Amino acid sequence: MPKLKKKKKTILKKKQKKGKKIKPKILLKNSKENLIKKSSGIPNEEKIEIKKIKKQATEKKEYNVKDYVVYPKHGVGKIISVEKATIGQIEIQFYKIFVEKEKLTLTVPINQQSNLRAISSINQINKCISILKTKPKIKRTMWSRRAQEYDQKINSGKIYELAEVVKDLNKNKDIIADQSYSERQLFEKAYERLKSEFEAVLKISPQDVQKKMDKALGRDANLLEA
Repeated sequence: MPKLKKKKKTILKKKQKKGKKIKPKILLKNSKENLIKKSSGIPNEEKIEIKKIKKQATEKKEYNVKDYVVYPKHGVGKIISVEKATIGQIEIQFYKIFVEKEKLTLTVPINQQSNLRAISSINQINKCISILKTKPKIKRTMWSRRAQEYDQKINSGKIYELAEVVKDLNKNKDIIADQSYSERQLFEKAYERLKSEFEAVLKISPQDVQKKMDKALGRDANLLEA
């Protein structure tokens, strides 16, 4: 029995020693916190967080103000300014592009400028004229499927595909009555997109561009006004 009492005493002494070591650490922590509070005068919970404004991924500017560019879904536009704005704590640099035909101003971030393309060269315009002179390809598939294909080509932003749509949907005055309303709409959309790029590249009047295109198509100039 006396041996058990000794064991209990040694266990109690160990616990007391452990407790003595822990207490000073707690006091030190509290004293540090108190010093911070006294020096700053602001409780830890109420500290002000300074939020940094992030910049968008850096990308070299490819176009300048007054440059003509092509946005696939809207056609030819002119860059009227390059501006900055902060959206969701991110600083964004973007182009302001005015599309004359649609009276529309587009905002395109510089890190998305891959969606734009420069207007065509003279050589590309000449190739388009050659495409317009070729015979149209008449597909025997359903009109709904063909209409979808034509619309995709128009909105692709590729000038040769645009010229192909104009050529394939072109109707001479002898068979203009055979053209449906939706077919005519697609033709006019493609025709106007192509015409606007011709104007920007050739730097001639809309009337002269129309004459040039209609001549290549073998088309009466009055058909579009009909």
